[in-house]
Amino acid sequence: MNSIVRNITFDRDASSDAFRGAMRSLAGGVSVITVGRGKDITGMTVTSVSSLSVEPPTLIVSVNRQSSSWPLLQRYGAFGVNILSAEQVDVAERFSGKGGLKGADRFTGAQWITRATGVPLLSGALAALDCEVEEVIERHSHAIVIGRVRDVVTAAPHTALTYWDGQYVAIDQNEDNLKLAEVSLPTPRALREI
Repeated sequence: MNSIVRNITFDRDASSDAFRGAMRSLAGGVSVITVGRGKDITGMTVTSVSSLSVEPPTLIVSVNRQSSSWPLLQRYGAFGVNILSAEQVDVAERFSGKGGLKGADRFTGAQWITRATGVPLLSGALAALDCEVEEVIERHSHAIVIGRVRDVVTAAPHTALTYWDGQYVAIDQNEDNLKLAEVSLPTPRALREI
């Protein structure tokens, strides 16, 4: 059977507001991306982190090229991915710019460590990944940054922090399983046994 390739031309894109509204329907894990070294540091809150490969360990993050993090990411070629717990909403808000804090001031109120690349990693994050920039793909307003993971620090399991429909939402596996049991929905284990 022959496949048919059609070139279709559209005369417009979806509106930015419609796209933004649609993307609010996608729940995402909340992370803080940290960049820089010493006192020359900043960071931002994102939901755009994704695993790329386990061998070698690499991930992808989307970075707005107008952000204060972009020049430091380019200068130092490294970044941290700090996956936040539900108890770290204050960190997420500081790094999102709430309260007007910028640069190194965003790091106050939390403990930070460094590993191989020298970028700050959040003590007590669900996981903190120390990454070296492997490749950058610039598209439109953002850059897709591929990072080689050089070190990983994990904490005891806590409730995860997600962002959905314009709000921070806590996900607690044990608590959510109890809620499912209360409404007689099969738990993930029961689904695997079917």
